Amino acid sequence: MIDQVSVVTTFLDALAAGDARTAVDLLDPEVEWRNTGLPTLRGRRATGALLGMEKRGIGFGYEMHTVAVAADGDSVLTDRTDWITLGRLRSEFWVRGTFTLRDGKIVVWDDAFSMGGFAADTLRGLARAVLPR
Repeated sequence: MIDQVSVVTTFLDALAAGDARTAVDLLDPEVEWRNTGLPTLRGRRATGALLGMEKRGIGFGYEMHTVAVAADGDSVLTDRTDWITLGRLRSEFWVRGTFTLRDGKIVVWDDAFSMGGFAADTLRGLARAVLPR
């Protein structure tokens, strides 16, 4: 039996380690990646976006607060804080994620977050990045 929570945490850990190739290997080829307020990416567009993060100098990290398998058994629910970095800029924001799995692969990755909260923390991150320390 596949441990769905391990698939999701391995996926997120790989992204956080800058190992997009390992992360992409855990995605179904026809994955659907949804983010609040942004276009849905499917298949190659989703995997290409992840693989291109390192080339563009974008970093990712997260702190997991809660993770659980949903009652349907096919979905993993997460409550976490994510951060995106670009050089000295760091934007940190709360995320509610739903990962739907089939045959040990992520087929839907749906992250919901406050676009206003994300924008506000990005502005704070810009200020921290340019102000003297």
